[in-house]
Formats: sequence, structure tokens, C-alpha cells
Amino acid sequence: MIVYVRFNSSHGFPLELEEGTSIAKLKETVGRLQGVQGEHLRVIFAGRELRSDSTLQGCDLPEQSTVHVVLPPPGSARRSELVLQHRLGRGVDSLTRLDLSASRLPTTSTGLAVILETDEHRARELAEEHAGPRPHSSFYVYCKSVCGAIQPAKLRVRCSVCKQGTLTLSRGPSCWDDVLLPERIHGVCQSEGCHGRIAEFYLKCATHPTSDDDTSVALDLIMPNVRAVPCIACTDIMSPVLVSQCPDRHVICLDCFHMYCVTRLNERQFIHHPLIGYSLPCAAGCPDSLILEVHHFRVLGDEQYDRYQRYAAEECLLQMGGVLCPAPWLWGRPAARGGQEDDPVSA
Repeated sequence: MIVYVRFNSSHGFPLELEEGTSIAKLKETVGRLQGVQGEHLRVIFAGRELRSDSTLQGCDLPEQSTVHVVLPPPGSARRSELVLQHRLGRGVDSLTRLDLSASRLPTTSTGLAVILETDEHRARELAEEHAGPRPHSSFYVYCKSVCGAIQPAKLRVRCSVCKQGTLTLSRGPSCWDDVLLPERIHGVCQSEGCHGRIAEFYLKCATHPTSDDDTSVALDLIMPNVRAVPCIACTDIMSPVLVSQCPDRHVICLDCFHMYCVTRLNERQFIHHPLIGYSLPCAAGCPDSLILEVHHFRVLGDEQYDRYQRYAAEECLLQMGGVLCPAPWLWGRPAARGGQEDDPVSA
């Protein structure tokens, strides 16, 4: 497998290693290339300092991952966050296996989105738990730069000060607010000269290699259907799904959500909110359930999304007391006589 190494926040260089290669061997290899002793190095990936006795595969490093390797300055009094975690008896869960969907999926519901708490269902859950972590993505984004579609995503973290991925977390995120809201989780930045203590989470498309600035907006309402909840519209059990933030947490599959958005757009029944923008409520019509992140409407596709943006601009103008031109297509057209354009001054 190929691993990209950024030594002391420099530009990354590729290393070809076996999946069973230990972190100690990675340190030794990087140390030899950089002319330093490998045992003094620290390897950081996705908010964790990786143990020397771990393997690349055991640390959940996907193909073409970027790891940060830092050399603490001589005489540095900064303690490794990994040592502190061991002393306090806690660790940081891998961001590559993190699943925040369970906190948003419904446990009970009075509508179609019902989870049948049967012995068979519980037995299946227990079997999945004993089978270990499942290799599916828990996060989704709209990848605009390459894919032009809603895609699985990978969650990453960096220091809010130096913007480097050299921050080791004091704890992993346990809910979406930890990811979306600033200054919720702290850590220790291991970059030389940086004293950052605040974690900044971001997401990238997981279907292709990405650069440092190739980030995407989190579609936090789209998640894997880990509890097999039926769609409120078609009643099929699909994954991923969109979970509305209404009290009942109604679940709708992405195909039905697409149809819901197209229908409401054709009828111009989107709602203009002064803070949120042009949005829709839960498909069941629940009050106070407007979708806060309008990038979810990327499910419309490029052509329909352009129309959505045009309608949103028109609705905003009308809300401000403006008026729409009744024939905007006439502007700039040549005049009928002589094929000359109208003179804006004489007109």
C-alpha cells in the first residue's frame, strides 16, 4: 500500500509499505530518509498518535492515507497526548470507524419509521456487534470537485491554529455537534512552535485521493441505515437514508427524497427562511423541521439544483420588497429596426 508521509508538516512524499508493516518500522524508514533516529519520531493520523507496536492495517489506514511524522524539538517539555491517555485510562476511537448515525436514527416512532424490537432484530444487532466494526462509511458529502455527486466521506481533524493534521485529540467526537460546532473538543498540537489546543474537524470525499484543500460540506442528515428503518414514503429499507430532525426522526430514502425535492421545486413550495435560506421541512410535514444545511439539495442534480438556486434568489428578492423583471430574456437583444441594439441613453 502507498502511504504519504508529511515530516514536520513539510510536503508529503510517498512510501510503499506492506499492510502488516509496524509503526516502528515506519518510524525507522522515515528516520533513515530524514537523517534522524526513528525512535524519537511520533506518527499522527486522524487525531491519534499511533503506537509503535501497531501495524498500518491495525490503525485503520486506508490506501493513500496521509500520516504526519513529527520530531519533537530537543529539550521539549511537551508530553505526548498518547501518554496522557494511557495514564488516564482512556483512548481515542479511530475516526475511520466512527459512526454517529445511531444518535440520530429513531428508537421509537408513531409513523411508518418504526423499529420492531423483536428477538430476531435484537439477535441480529448482537451478532453484528460481536463481528466487530463494519467497513462502511458513516459520513457523506457532496463531492463537487471530482465526482459531482453525493459520496461517502472520511472524517479528519486538524489544529485550528496551524491547520496541520498534527493535533492529537483528548477524546473522540461522540455526536454531530462535536464535529459541526467549533471549540467542542480539545487536544495537543505536536507541530513545532504551535501551541494550538482546539480541534477542527472536516470531511473529504472517500472515493478518490484528495489534496489538503479539497474539503466538502458535511451532509449530516444522510447516514447509513444501521437500524433498518423503513422509508416513510415507499416503506422500503434502504441505505443510506436522510433522517429529518423532527421529533419523530422520520427516515426517507434518497430516491424518495429526490422526488420530494423535485415535486416541491416544480410547485415552488420551498420555504424561504432569512437565516437558513431556501429549504424544505420533513417530508411528513412536521413543524420546525427545516433542513439547516441546504447542500442536501444537491441530491437534485446539477440542472435542477441550478433552478433551485435561481428560485431561491428570486424568492429572496421578493422577500426584500423587490420585483422581478417580467421579460428578462429581452434584455440585450438586438432591436428590430436595422438589427441595431437600442441606445440606452436615447431610450
